[in-house]
Amino acid sequence: MLFLIPAAVLFVIFGIGFAYERRLVRNGVYLFLACLFLVGGLLLWLATYSQPAAAVVVVVLGLLIPLTTLALAVFLVLNGITMLRREGRRFANVLSLAAGIGIIAFVVLRGVAGTTGWTPLEVALDAAGRVIGYVSVLFACFLLYSLVYAAFPHRRETDFIVVLGSGLIGSRVPPLLASRLDKGLAVFEEQRAKGRDPVLVTSGGQGPGEDVPEARAMADHLLARGAPPDRVLVEDRSRSTEENLRFSAVIMREHRQQHRALVVTNNFHVMRAARIARKERVNAQVIGSPTARYFWPSATIREFVAIFLDHRVVNFGLCGLMVLGTVLPAL
Repeated sequence: MLFLIPAAVLFVIFGIGFAYERRLVRNGVYLFLACLFLVGGLLLWLATYSQPAAAVVVVVLGLLIPLTTLALAVFLVLNGITMLRREGRRFANVLSLAAGIGIIAFVVLRGVAGTTGWTPLEVALDAAGRVIGYVSVLFACFLLYSLVYAAFPHRRETDFIVVLGSGLIGSRVPPLLASRLDKGLAVFEEQRAKGRDPVLVTSGGQGPGEDVPEARAMADHLLARGAPPDRVLVEDRSRSTEENLRFSAVIMREHRQQHRALVVTNNFHVMRAARIARKERVNAQVIGSPTARYFWPSATIREFVAIFLDHRVVNFGLCGLMVLGTVLPAL
């Protein structure tokens, strides 16, 4: 059982980090590594009892990697086509398609390099493979922790429920935003049923193509569904998630200096919104509302890219070192 000690240590580190500040994205790295060491430790433990059985498990896992990669590539391409058909040709809507095509292109080029033996192509693909491996591990950490964070219940008493905007169609609340508002109203009603008296805050300014400030239309949506007018506040200046939380925090402090809040967004946006809430020093956790299944893959990739770029110095620096470490020895 000594094989499981590294996994146990990492799980403890994750548990401490999660208890101290669950909005830290690096908690996902600890959790992913803990799971990785757990699998490795279990395999080593199995090998002490039966090496053939352990070998079979290793072979199965080895076969699952290429099969899963192929299935993922096909899924992303099909999802990307669906996104373009339903959501239009915007950059954010082609991310899953681009990722799927990229995976297929890399596999095909690997085959070409193996057949031709052309050294420059092999070196370039080796460098690209290291970078892809690094980014894939980070994405796995992000995805795993996003699911854990979103699944963990937030049962504490709440003074404010902040609903983040996501865009209007003219003056109409589209389904994506309606999902957030309905989730926020459901939480509001749950809190009231427990004898608490929270306040709803709608957050969003007026963007291009919108007839009214987003927060105003959001407030009207809530009022039409039974929210008490005196329990709805409007923040109608923000143009980004950072401003959503920053300006909402000002309004909340004006009404109650010491407060606790829940922020409502869509499930794909939970982890990044939580990170921004911590950065803006907003005393809030984040919960997610349902999103259409076809929309989720591209949106999740977009959120990961945003967090990756938030740490661009470290990430690009490590990717550059990986490329140099592959190219320089081949010169």
